[in-house]
Amino acid sequence: MELDGRRLSYLDFGGPGRPLLALHGHFCEGRTFTRLARQLAPEWRVIAPDQRGHGHSDRPISGEGEQPDYSRSGYLQDAAALLDRLDLGPAVVLGHSLGGVNAYQLAAAYPHLVSALVIEDIGAVVDDDLSFCLVWPSRAPSRDALVERLGDAARYLTDSIREFPDGWGLAFRPTDMVASHQQVIGDHWADWLATDCPALLVHGTSSDTLDAEHAKEMAARRPNTRLVRLPTGHTVHQSDPTGFALAVGEFLNSL
Repeated sequence: MELDGRRLSYLDFGGPGRPLLALHGHFCEGRTFTRLARQLAPEWRVIAPDQRGHGHSDRPISGEGEQPDYSRSGYLQDAAALLDRLDLGPAVVLGHSLGGVNAYQLAAAYPHLVSALVIEDIGAVVDDDLSFCLVWPSRAPSRDALVERLGDAARYLTDSIREFPDGWGLAFRPTDMVASHQQVIGDHWADWLATDCPALLVHGTSSDTLDAEHAKEMAARRPNTRLVRLPTGHTVHQSDPTGFALAVGEFLNSL
């Protein structure tokens, strides 16, 4: 769809089920939730956008030489506009990492649009660093060459690898990801605690992003919040897709 003169791409997995908006993390795009959408169908209709600057969505710049807008309000306005355009609110909103902060901040800013939350491995305080991605190559002569240069990171970036006229690269700019994450860093306890709609917090027990004590505190301090731990790292929905879908499905069935 077009939003403020730019493209906001999204996947609508369709079906007669209740709406669930799924928001991916940095470096990813909507199709990261394809398997989950299939596992939740037909009871749930998953809508998964490529958030601004990711996947097939445009970079959020207003003019030549302008800095891209990766503000907190910008992400939230995109999600709210999509729900309004599709007339889907209130919806369950699921988010991983960046998408998780976007999800609970969306609930705080637009409570009429959010009926429940599923937050995947992100805290109410974010203080990690994405600058490691700045060394990733912008282009390579072949897909294999790009994968080789990306090293261990390549396994998390499969969906974002593209062929461009000047070679193979990623469907985002690493500098944009760092700029976006700078806006995510901070203390967001007020947003996390602003609502009391049902919530599921999924923690990967080997995560380097969310530690066990912080996850426990998040669940304890917020009403109507359930904590589930799975033996994975940060990308729970990719590392344990079956366990993640079972946990999410059980929560959704309770709504």
